[in-house]
Amino acid sequence: MGTRDTGATPRRRPAKGLTAAAAAAAGTLLLGGCAAGDWPAASAGNGYLIDASVGATDMTERIQTLWNGSWIAALVVGVLVWGLTIWVVVAYRRRKGDPELPPQVRYNMPIEILYTIVPVMMVGVLFYYTAVDQAAITDRGDEETDVTVQVVGKKWSWDFNYLDTDQETPLVWDTGVQAGNTADENVEDRLPVLYLPVDQKVRFELYARDVIHSFYVPAFLFKMDMIPGSPNEFIVTPTKEGSYQGKCAELCGEYHSEMLFNVEVVSQEEYQQHLEDLEAAGQTGALPTELGGALEGEGIDPGGDEANSGGNF
Repeated sequence: MGTRDTGATPRRRPAKGLTAAAAAAAGTLLLGGCAAGDWPAASAGNGYLIDASVGATDMTERIQTLWNGSWIAALVVGVLVWGLTIWVVVAYRRRKGDPELPPQVRYNMPIEILYTIVPVMMVGVLFYYTAVDQAAITDRGDEETDVTVQVVGKKWSWDFNYLDTDQETPLVWDTGVQAGNTADENVEDRLPVLYLPVDQKVRFELYARDVIHSFYVPAFLFKMDMIPGSPNEFIVTPTKEGSYQGKCAELCGEYHSEMLFNVEVVSQEEYQQHLEDLEAAGQTGALPTELGGALEGEGIDPGGDEANSGGNF
């Protein structure tokens, strides 16, 4: 039998108060980086979706209804489950005089059928309304549109090609560069700006020049992936003039967080003036939508026909 080393330093446990204080300090530092001004305004009346989304497009109301309905259904189910759980805990708690073990039941077929069928029905209902709304939002390819804009994602910024009224001929283009340090107060001045006319049906043709990106305007409550070699498109009508923020919503590399842009929904007159300004600046034709076109240089339009293209890629 060994002897105890009386000279050893006893191991001490950290005081509970010290641990709690350290956790509180860490939480304060973490939350300190999330100032109130960093978050867009949102209210309970809008289901805590950003307030800028109210009336922003012809589809935001449909999306808000689906969002709120899903949360209401989830809350009802949650309250029911919590209530039944608490009732079981209270009603069937062990009391004095009870046997050590209650009667053991192997199964209850009606209850097992119930908690199998009910969740399946709930998922089915949610799937149905989601599928209906998704189809209404995305399956609009045959609709006539007033404006067509090609959006090209690239590491780590955006290019915009505005097509002519025939929806096919490249008209003018605009290009963006990486935002850089997003903490810079002048970062907004460096972001590319996408101009859209209010109350005009816009077709977005989405392309990726290098890796997978995702076109996302939070106020539109909609995003869509941009996959190299596999163009996507959607149609939406901006219904409220204003300035909106956009970003890439797909982790696309080291500077993903700096892949930002702005959207200006303006009157038809201001939109036309912007196109004329781009034309006056010599930005006519279209920028390539694929990496191959960008590397080959000028004279390549998104459809393969010659066009006067240029700019930084």
